[in-house]
Amino acid sequence: MTTTELAHRVRAKIRERGTLRERVRVLEAEVQENRQLNRRIAELTDVVTELLIPLEARDQERVDEVLGRFRTGL
Repeated sequence: MTTTELAHRVRAKIRERGTLRERVRVLEAEVQENRQLNRRIAELTDVVTELLIPLEARDQERVDEVLGRFRTGL
């Protein structure tokens, strides 16, 4: 292998590492977004669950609390 070929290989590896770092950064941001979305889904599920309870068995204080938390998160 010539010095020129070796230099090209080294440059290619350096570029590849930079690309991999960028890909990891993007993936980490997407994972964080996914976590936030999952949390919102869980909160929405709580709201729907509270609203589906029959009126006579419903704890209106609890319903107001859950709805309040959900609304502040919007």
